[in-house]
Amino acid sequence: MYRVLLTDHPEPSAVGVFSAYPEIEPTSVGTPTPAALAALLPEFDAVIVRSPTRLTAEAIAAGTRLKFIGRAGVGVDNIDLAAAASRGIVVLNVPDANTISTAEHTVGMILAVARRIAEADASLRAGRWDRKNLDGVELYGKTLGVVGFGRVGKEVARRMLAFSMQVIAADPYVKEDTARAIGVELVDLGSLLERSDVITLHVELTAETAGLISQREVDRMRPGALVINCSRGEVVDESALGRGLAEGRIGGLGLDVFTREPPGLHPLLGHPRTVFTPHLGSATREARVRVGVYIAESVAKALIKGEIRDAVSARSG
Repeated sequence: MYRVLLTDHPEPSAVGVFSAYPEIEPTSVGTPTPAALAALLPEFDAVIVRSPTRLTAEAIAAGTRLKFIGRAGVGVDNIDLAAAASRGIVVLNVPDANTISTAEHTVGMILAVARRIAEADASLRAGRWDRKNLDGVELYGKTLGVVGFGRVGKEVARRMLAFSMQVIAADPYVKEDTARAIGVELVDLGSLLERSDVITLHVELTAETAGLISQREVDRMRPGALVINCSRGEVVDESALGRGLAEGRIGGLGLDVFTREPPGLHPLLGHPRTVFTPHLGSATREARVRVGVYIAESVAKALIKGEIRDAVSARSG
């Protein structure tokens, strides 16, 4: 009998996957602390986590029976990959299931920032009819710069091409033919910053991408550029973004992610021309079900049949 621990209040449909595998006993919990998780893991052959649960080296070391770690999502920065690899534990994720939800959220953020929707809503609720002070900008004919042209970046590009935007992308791991087939021009990051009216980030958090957008990059942006981040908070220097807003170099900012989550009384939160959401990029009912079912099936097949799909290595990019 194999035992699988599912954290972060998994969907019933994900837990239900294991009913087809009588050799597996699933156990569902909330979001344990690293210490509580370390106390639980010695009894389990696999664990499935979402983004709130952090799998530290200490917790992984405690999992003496642990064979597989499933990440119900794409990003694995909440898992110590080196610690897992050193113990021969295979980490699995779900590369595709959040793609559409995150791309749609990004499009919503772009529109909300460009048309100052959050500010207008707050103003109206406060009893004002402030049309003359809430002018937005059209996206038609503008240039969108996509930093990171993976699955989500491509889907955002396809949607924004429908707005008659010119789309350019920067990604050292993508071939020009791949971008050109979608109607996107591949450029280096410096050119993208200088040419883009809207910049949207879609990179994994790695040693290479941490702090990718710092003060130097902000200084290279086209004056008045809109900046959207629905990837990971740590890929931008939030202080540099704040200075860019204050100086008018950044014309608007939309963040779904923060360096620290929740961000608390973050200085950016009081700034006008901004839209913030609490890491909702993948937070749709459809995505949550897809992710949960997919990773549960991956873990079950890995345990019972030895079939490995979507294994994650400690690579960058």
